[in-house]
Amino acid sequence: MAKPKVLILMGSDSDLKTVEEAAKFLKEAGVDFTMDISSAHRNPEKTVEYAKKAREEGFEVIIAAAGMAAHLPGVLASHTTLPVIGIPMSGGALGGVDAVLSILQMPKGIPVATVGIDAARNAGILACQILSIKYEEVRIKLEGMKASIRKENDEKSARIRNYLQD
Repeated sequence: MAKPKVLILMGSDSDLKTVEEAAKFLKEAGVDFTMDISSAHRNPEKTVEYAKKAREEGFEVIIAAAGMAAHLPGVLASHTTLPVIGIPMSGGALGGVDAVLSILQMPKGIPVATVGIDAARNAGILACQILSIKYEEVRIKLEGMKASIRKENDEKSARIRNYLQD
């Protein structure tokens, strides 16, 4: 059986430090990925080509990080039927709010899932949740992650309750 595979694109190399968090999570979950720079403005032909060939190259989800006008996720979504997850990047005069709105406000028929500003890890998790429909090993990794989050939260809660009792 084929392994799950995600395409991660960013508009600029300045996005790499943030986008690495998505890649790290995918690696933890055992999901293969390819990562590249593909600007919707500086190299639109490359971006369109990625979108058009993604499915035939075995990708099942696309993660796209972009700041300011943030057209990359929408351009990709307009040329594929694969799910696209947009990561709005901070920066610029509006601190990433402009990117959030650009990614969220897509026209009818061209949806893009959107995570929070710089929330690359959540983009990786969402990609895995989509893949978990088909791949049991990814579902199992996600269940383990969720259990770990609950355990950590319960431990913090117990410390707070004990603190108030002292």
